Amino acid sequence: MSNFQHDAVPPLGARGLLQDILKQRILVLDGAMGTMLQRYKFEEEDFRGERFKDFPHPLKGNNDLLSLTQPEAVKEVHRLYFQAGADIVETNTFSGTTIGMADYHMEDLVYELNFQSAKIAREVADEFTDKPRFVAGSIGPTNRTASMSPDVNDPGYRAVTFDDLKIAYRQQVEALIDGGADILLVETIFDTLNAKAALFAIEDVKEERNLDIPVMVSGTITDASGRTLSGQTVEAFLISIQHIPLLSIGFNCALGADQLKPYLKRLAHNTQLNISAHPNAGLPNAFGQYDQTAEEMQHLIREYLDENLVNIIGGCCGTTPEHIKLIAEVVKEFKPRAAKVLV
Repeated sequence: MSNFQHDAVPPLGARGLLQDILKQRILVLDGAMGTMLQRYKFEEEDFRGERFKDFPHPLKGNNDLLSLTQPEAVKEVHRLYFQAGADIVETNTFSGTTIGMADYHMEDLVYELNFQSAKIAREVADEFTDKPRFVAGSIGPTNRTASMSPDVNDPGYRAVTFDDLKIAYRQQVEALIDGGADILLVETIFDTLNAKAALFAIEDVKEERNLDIPVMVSGTITDASGRTLSGQTVEAFLISIQHIPLLSIGFNCALGADQLKPYLKRLAHNTQLNISAHPNAGLPNAFGQYDQTAEEMQHLIREYLDENLVNIIGGCCGTTPEHIKLIAEVVKEFKPRAAKVLV
């Protein structure tokens, strides 16, 4: 068995190993899971599989469910990203909370979905023995916001509470850890209060289990205002969560690499934490598709590296193994970002 396989690198030791590697080189995160799963053109019966063929509600679009009904497809996506050079792949669990699964009436499946998704990614990671490969448990923002009302006529109303989120996230976190995740990635954060609930749940589980699993946090700048959806600037976002012991902080989604760059520069100026980025493949066209080629994205990521902005880099919506392959190639030319001493 390789020294780099999961049995030899349990989550308890992943933080130290990751910190050591991050001092030596830039780590590559995978690209979009959803973009790749769309290539299979799965229909309702594919999402259902044999197990859920008589389920009384529509299931098409529930990508997390594919870890149970189409596990070989999910494995293949992970494998393609590792073959492209990714050091870290994300589990297929972006919507894997009771809050997210309520849309499909599948709240009771949340633990199993997360456990199996982490297990699948772990099994594929263990196929690669050339260097350490890591599994990041993907923890999405849910489809509700704790900071704002969804009803313009009732600004004090909230569709979800902090405690609701904390309970939901705790279940997801426990399953991801049990399934073999090395890292927990709280990502696509549009509401920092949601993220704080996730981080609170993570710290709870870490303390209860005496576990020091690394945590990555990745926010989303929603538009040219330079703010998250809940109104925070880059600096406010950083200040509101930097009390948590983090492996990295960064941004993903909503923007392409070009549009995201100024916000990464502001982040780099204000923190000594490792910085991550996984931007979209440009901005979507009129049909919601992403046209930016792997070569175009590589050129833009090279600018990040020239300016010493990131320690972990990958792709979000629209990115594929082709994008990650060219990103993995270009990062070899650069040393990892060294944080300046803040004054």
